[in-house]
Amino acid sequence: MLDANLSTQLQGYLTKIVHPIELIAALDDSEGSRELLGLLRQIEALSDKVTVAAGDDARRPSFLIRRAGTDVAVRFAGVPLGHEFTSLVLALLQVGGHPSKLAQDVIAQIAAFEGPLAFETYFSLSCQNCPDVVQALNLMSVLNPQITHVAIEGGLFQEEVAARSILSVPAIFLNGEPFGQGRMTVEQIVSKLDHGSAEKAAARIGAKDAFDVLVVGGGPAGASAAIYAARKGIRTGIATERMGGQVLDTMSIENFISVPLTEGPRLAGDLERHVAEYGVDVMSQQRAAKLIPASSVDGLHEVQLESGASLKARSLILATGARWRQMNVPGEDAYRNKGVTYCPHCDGPLFKGKRVAVIGGGNSGVEAAIDLAGVVAHVTLIEYAADLRADAVLQRKLASLPNVKVITSAMTTEVDGDGTRVTGLTYKDRNHDAVHQIELEGIFVQIGLIPNTEWLREAVALTPHGEIEVDHRGETSVPGIFGAGDVTTVPFKQIVIAMGEGSKASLAAFDHLIRLPLETEVDAAETMLAA
Repeated sequence: MLDANLSTQLQGYLTKIVHPIELIAALDDSEGSRELLGLLRQIEALSDKVTVAAGDDARRPSFLIRRAGTDVAVRFAGVPLGHEFTSLVLALLQVGGHPSKLAQDVIAQIAAFEGPLAFETYFSLSCQNCPDVVQALNLMSVLNPQITHVAIEGGLFQEEVAARSILSVPAIFLNGEPFGQGRMTVEQIVSKLDHGSAEKAAARIGAKDAFDVLVVGGGPAGASAAIYAARKGIRTGIATERMGGQVLDTMSIENFISVPLTEGPRLAGDLERHVAEYGVDVMSQQRAAKLIPASSVDGLHEVQLESGASLKARSLILATGARWRQMNVPGEDAYRNKGVTYCPHCDGPLFKGKRVAVIGGGNSGVEAAIDLAGVVAHVTLIEYAADLRADAVLQRKLASLPNVKVITSAMTTEVDGDGTRVTGLTYKDRNHDAVHQIELEGIFVQIGLIPNTEWLREAVALTPHGEIEVDHRGETSVPGIFGAGDVTTVPFKQIVIAMGEGSKASLAAFDHLIRLPLETEVDAAETMLAA
């Protein structure tokens, strides 16, 4: 099951285990159980601190990773390969006593929670968002005996998935009740459990001194901008909802120069680690609410956050990126995560054997239809224009698939459902105005991106499409405020371009700072020395 190279790597990781661990398997006669037992036996053979034993559990196949002689344990229901193999490795190490790099204040928060807190997470092996949740809750269960966690492979336990009406992963339950949907970090989960943590974080942020450069947004553009600013030795901060941004939702990246193939979450992790090396003050889980450009009084730009805190800086780099565009039709919001989804890689396995639609005929839409065709019973691709816009090679591949139907010149007008989940879709033929209905169980929306600039209206100049207008240096209509990445007018929304634009905006911001009037420079130097 594990090839020689992967086995060698895993053996190296297992040398970090401090305490003996037991892999207690609950199996039946299924192929999944045979596969799981083979995996566990391979792991056992790689370390003398790992043993496999038989156990019992309602879910089969499943296994418990338990620190011998203790209650420290996590459980996987299914075979954690694919994206979840990393979760398995981390669980082995953490249950085995290898310390986490989580911040001590967060560890203290987790240890203080009173239980019982019984978490269940449903994941799919192709979901790039699921490992963050699985790893976060596994770690929390290791740190606090009042917390338990079971990671459940949705594709293997279809009856449970149907009974709980799960149509999007990761889906998190706490003590049997829905707790969260989609990617969540340890900090986000802790914040949701500890209702006072958001206020405490806002108070800490509000007390910070002004930055020389404040980057708003933690995607490729924002990370690049922060690194270039910090390398100049100036006080640099990042305020972001999540480090990595839209990259976290990207499955396969094959055009990042010098790296033939990587995945979004892996690249996002690399960005976060690189930023950390330079001591940048990263403020995560922070959404910008309003920008107040500098006045002549103090020369500082102010960014107000939804948490109630505000940050000030001598220069700003706006790199808030973009998000998936919605159809904005009746039923879309009501059935989000109940059949309407935006991630074919994450949620595709949940629609195995069902009929689905893909909205959008660009590269993203056609790629989604091709991927889904190998999993679902039938795919209907709906495109507003008269022709598909995807690359010719993708269109040829799509045309070769027997279970795909393409409908062009079609406008989706409504998402149909029974109150619980999607049951169909209504569209209008733009050539003849005829209205048609399609019976299906899932709708995957792939119609492009929209810039995250609602909070910037009246602060800087925006295009009619909401993009930040920037010049060749990345400067906006307001001196000292710069923009970078997908949120700006720079054409071709690509990761490598966003990184370059972030670097350029940062260099331009530094150039702006060193050319400020002397008295402002003196005041800033005194502030830096006082800090």
